[in-house]
Amino acid sequence: MSRPVALVAGVGRGTGGSVARRFAAAGYRVGLMARSEGRLKEFEAAMEGSLAIPCDVSDEAAVNEAVAVCTAELGVPDVVVHNAPRGVFGTFQEIDPRDMEEAFRVNTMSLLYMARAVAPDMIERGSGAIMVTGNTSAFRGKPNFSGFAPTKAAQRILAESMARDLGPKGIHVAYIMIDAVIDLRWTRRTRPHLKDEDFAHPDDLAESIFQVSQQPRSAWTFNMDLRPFKETW
Repeated sequence: MSRPVALVAGVGRGTGGSVARRFAAAGYRVGLMARSEGRLKEFEAAMEGSLAIPCDVSDEAAVNEAVAVCTAELGVPDVVVHNAPRGVFGTFQEIDPRDMEEAFRVNTMSLLYMARAVAPDMIERGSGAIMVTGNTSAFRGKPNFSGFAPTKAAQRILAESMARDLGPKGIHVAYIMIDAVIDLRWTRRTRPHLKDEDFAHPDDLAESIFQVSQQPRSAWTFNMDLRPFKETW
């Protein structure tokens, strides 16, 4: 039997990289998507059977080409993980509207582009999974998140529309809301008061995302919340 294929968008030092490693550990061949070719090459070298696919996910033509490369080199993706966020922070009077437009292209339009590129082959095959990572901004609008929260809320609603459409066709779509400070070098540096147990560790997030992607058809999750045990919510 040929190995299954996972396509991960937003591969970096945090959640995206951990997700890619988790699928590789499970025997998947992994397509690695991000803007930084140098970083992707490091991941490619460390994961047998993986493929670096540099891509600006806000560019529809680039996404279509990246999916075509993945399909030609590795095969039709069995699982797609959309983990490509762009943040914009400030009140609605402070933000540059152009920054919000760019965030919308990365957070929402790129999901549309990826889904449209992979769905036809998944539908023809009758199986597949599309995992979308989000955060609490998808459910609430705080003053300093006015340029970010609308784009994540739109992403979640798009994912829900996809889930209702694709579910009966055999494709599992899930929205994983990460309510946490993720353990990264810069988050450690900017939050020295937090303890280890206050952070969500990327490998732990990746494990949960992987498990959701493997759920049997009789028990699929759409909305899933992930947070450290000490997180206030």
